[in-house]
Amino acid sequence: MDAFAPLQGAIGGAMIGLAAAILLLVFGRIAGISGILGGVLPPRSSETGWRAAFVAGLIAGPLIVASATGNLLTVELQSPVWVLIPAGLMIGFGTRLGSGCTSGHGVCGLARLSRRSIFATATFFAVALATVYVTRHLAGG
Repeated sequence: MDAFAPLQGAIGGAMIGLAAAILLLVFGRIAGISGILGGVLPPRSSETGWRAAFVAGLIAGPLIVASATGNLLTVELQSPVWVLIPAGLMIGFGTRLGSGCTSGHGVCGLARLSRRSIFATATFFAVALATVYVTRHLAGG
């Protein structure tokens, strides 16, 4: 995906913001994906329904768009699976350590001007910048 698509990005961002606002206004919950998924596995009986529906929507949404447009995006892995699995586990550990992920802190927390989310998001971006610099410039990637 090398195409610059500001309109699609703006529409997608507006849809994410709307979904986060609806979840907060209707259910009083923050749209943090790690927290939502964490409440599905293991299930919390009183909240399993909306959490499972949210996760199902994350999976079904792209499939619905692909079937409507006839354009299924393909993913080409840039790293071997033996690198991706520990990376995913470290991300999961980081979301637990940081009490949330970029969606919860970056989208919802910043919108609420949460001090903790501002620092968490700044940390996410600083680490991302450092990682890109190290992998592309120092490690020769």
